[in-house]
Amino acid sequence: MRIQFYIISTISLLISLALAIFLSSNWYVLVGIVFILTVLGYYDTFQTRHTVMRNYPVLGRLRYVLEDLRPKMYQYFIESDIDGRPFNRVDRSTVYQRAKGVRDTIPFGTQLDLYAEGYEWICHSIAPKAFDTLDHDPRIMIGNKDCKQPYSTSILNISAMSFGALSAAAVEALNGGAKIGNFAHNTGEGGLSDYHLKHGGDLIWQIGTAYFGCRTEEGNFNPELFAEKSKHPHVKMIELKISQGAKPGHGGILPAEKNSEEIARVRHIEPHTKVMSPPYHSAFDTPKEMMKFIQKLRDLSGGKPVGFKLCIGYKSEFISICQAMVELDIYPDYIAVDGGEGGTGAAPPEFSNYVGAPLIDGLDFVHNILRGMGVRQHIKIIASGKITSAFHIARAVALGADACYQARGMMLSLGCIQALLCNTNKCPTGITTQDPKLTVGLVPEDKKVRVASYHEKTIKNFVELLGATGLDESKNLTRSHIYRRVSLNDMITYEELFPSIKPGSMLNGVIPEKYKMDFALADKTRWGIHPEAEV
Repeated sequence: MRIQFYIISTISLLISLALAIFLSSNWYVLVGIVFILTVLGYYDTFQTRHTVMRNYPVLGRLRYVLEDLRPKMYQYFIESDIDGRPFNRVDRSTVYQRAKGVRDTIPFGTQLDLYAEGYEWICHSIAPKAFDTLDHDPRIMIGNKDCKQPYSTSILNISAMSFGALSAAAVEALNGGAKIGNFAHNTGEGGLSDYHLKHGGDLIWQIGTAYFGCRTEEGNFNPELFAEKSKHPHVKMIELKISQGAKPGHGGILPAEKNSEEIARVRHIEPHTKVMSPPYHSAFDTPKEMMKFIQKLRDLSGGKPVGFKLCIGYKSEFISICQAMVELDIYPDYIAVDGGEGGTGAAPPEFSNYVGAPLIDGLDFVHNILRGMGVRQHIKIIASGKITSAFHIARAVALGADACYQARGMMLSLGCIQALLCNTNKCPTGITTQDPKLTVGLVPEDKKVRVASYHEKTIKNFVELLGATGLDESKNLTRSHIYRRVSLNDMITYEELFPSIKPGSMLNGVIPEKYKMDFALADKTRWGIHPEAEV
């Protein structure tokens, strides 16, 4: 193909040049085009990075153009309404419609295969509750015996997304929506920015392994700085991030080119330098130390609710945390369970695809262990992981959650088109980019209304769903209300699939067979799996 290119390009250049010289000077336009393509082709043949371009000069470049266009062409012209990943068109359209306040009903019945293995549904009652008799703003109170400033939060809140990962306009719009809708906005681990504080929406301040916003120059936890910021009136709760669903067990890197003066000021780091977020916390090194650190955060904040977020990995490590709680009589006010199917952060595919328990499995485990260890009454559970609809909320609540977080659903309400460019700084909707040429398109004053509208209509549908089951409070939803099809002819309830644990039973030595090895490996004085442990 290279030889053919040399011949064709030379002949084309000579012919176009002859036309320009002997017929009309207008042909010089063609000469210019052929010359540019010829130079481009010769460059392709001499470069050594791309084999296809080297073997197929000029034409080989079409591969990379089509590679870039493929996701967009597939999304708009090929995939069906229920095929898209990670969110199908039906789910995306539902978010868009509720955010814009337009019709969100569907015609002509469901497109889902109700007889496919894995299909799930919720039971309805012959005696449903009327919507106007129900609480239209279901909320939960977070704060246990050691909390001096308990917080009443909506059952649906904005999940952790940092300023830096999101644009300033996106953060501002999310917080404005939270203010309008009276729900909470998790800051993510990137610190408290001016955009989080601008509209006065309730905040959950997340503290990650790099302690952004409350760190010393060496990158360690700074108690004085934390105490000062945590007492801000907009900060309602504190969240210690142990791990996240997108990349559990993985740290992060803030590239020097992304570390602007503004981001550096928010995170208390040196600008224009590469900053590493370690995969582990330096402020504690054992389950018992972790509980003491949580108590320290609660005291420093003036008694505000403090929880931690994690994606379940070694089950024995979570059991060891619970054992430390019982021994020290120190309990987090809440635990946020993130699923391995999350999230918005850029991550290596091995971590996104193959690390961390999915939400449903992690949520079942956390709820069971807390009940079995007799500490569930002290701790609220917040579920996070691909929650976009009222049914997803109901399913999580039935499985043990008290409330839910939502990240990508909230991004969709801002106008995200699932372009899958979050990690490139080229987000076309201005949400996950710091490029001012792109962020200018996102107008917070408009988008904050859409965020609030989406939240309001999703909660409304959850309340209607709750009423359809014959219940008037979300706490009465149980695993028996959710069914899953396991084969063409068989369906089982979540209670059969995920059997409940009696409160306090594990303290009396009643350990289900599936958890016995995890309990044998648990050690509240250290992390990890140790070969000398007796199993």
